[in-house]
Amino acid sequence: MSIGNLKTEGNKGNNFPFQLKVLQGLQSIIDGNCCEDILSQVSDINTKLKSAQRRPGVISTSTSGSTTAGWYSFSIANVGAAAGTVDGASIPAGTTLNFDAGVLNNTLASISYDATGTTFVITFISN
Repeated sequence: MSIGNLKTEGNKGNNFPFQLKVLQGLQSIIDGNCCEDILSQVSDINTKLKSAQRRPGVISTSTSGSTTAGWYSFSIANVGAAAGTVDGASIPAGTTLNFDAGVLNNTLASISYDATGTTFVITFISN
């Protein structure tokens, strides 16, 4: 009950009739089988939020190529002496680029790179 029940004269300040009607209304909703799909929805949410083991990987390359679509995150470090390109942009020697898909089960699309004349070290997290 609420603090409104402190008034003692008659039914003034008594929330019991209102509270009873709310509870009866909730019970009628439950009795009407409104919630059959909720279990499957909760199960889907649980699957998405459940932790899963991910696989780290490292690639060292001096050629051109592209990352694999579906990675959760990756970094491209230009450890060579010359510039290379990532997605068409020039990346000077000594530069590291980090890409992260964010929360939950987001993944990244593929991105092209060209490490010809230099060396890229690519680290990634995949499924």
